[in-house]
Amino acid sequence: MHTMLLATFLEISRASLSMCSAGIVLFLIALWAAKSDIAQAGGLDKVVALANLCFAIPLAVFGAEHLSGAKFIMLAIPSYMPWRLFLAYFVGVALLCAALSIATKIQVRWSGLLFGIMMCVFVAMLHIPRALVNPGARIPWTIVIREMSFAGGAWILAGAAMRGRSGSKLITVGRLLLAIAAIFFGVEHFLHPANCPGVPLEKLTPAWIPGRLLVGYLTGAIILVAGVCILLNRKARMAATYLGAWLVLLVLLIYVPILIAQISDPNVAAQIEGINYFADTLLFGGAILALASATPRTD
Repeated sequence: MHTMLLATFLEISRASLSMCSAGIVLFLIALWAAKSDIAQAGGLDKVVALANLCFAIPLAVFGAEHLSGAKFIMLAIPSYMPWRLFLAYFVGVALLCAALSIATKIQVRWSGLLFGIMMCVFVAMLHIPRALVNPGARIPWTIVIREMSFAGGAWILAGAAMRGRSGSKLITVGRLLLAIAAIFFGVEHFLHPANCPGVPLEKLTPAWIPGRLLVGYLTGAIILVAGVCILLNRKARMAATYLGAWLVLLVLLIYVPILIAQISDPNVAAQIEGINYFADTLLFGGAILALASATPRTD
């Protein structure tokens, strides 16, 4: 057994190891910071109390990916941009700082606001131009919607920390972005039920996961109904709570097994893919839970 564990450890790439390590460290920090909120909450509100934790962990994972694979990440930056390698490292450090801020709930008004702005810049500079190259392709547009939903979640966290009129406006903008993403993803699940549930990208749900088509259709229905409720601002807290809880459940029951299976693969690309799919879904779930947390209980 010890020999097998050692062999698996040695096969994990430096990038994968740094990404997993960053995620685990942020999990412990965020769990410690949220322990009183979790203890005081009841029922599904305990899941809502995990909003910052679910949002911060993926940021740490992506930050570690930028630092450990900066020379590869820089290739995605437009060639006309100067100091591309520096920018790759800078974004990595920024993501780690934002993760730590959101996990500890310190200066979230700034970390959430700036992270949301950064996502919008990425969408404008990188993702929309790529989507326009082949307007009929669904994956580039799914990535655009996904990144904007991450921005929306960050602005909700910032708005909740600000309070007042400015905070309320940020929460409203974030809610609309999440509603658009949820409706878009819900429709995508019905069109492509075999794809991994949550954020419907290219990866298919592994055949060894039972009832994968049923999970795809059920996830599509839940996301679509919740998206409409969030868009109309009717029962938005309840819809966001149930959707966020479902996404967290998907992470635990589907994406963790996928992560474990792919992290043991000697192919570095497969390892990073498994980590990224796990982090993407968890981040979307964290954004939805942030909306539930920021929405008044009288909703």
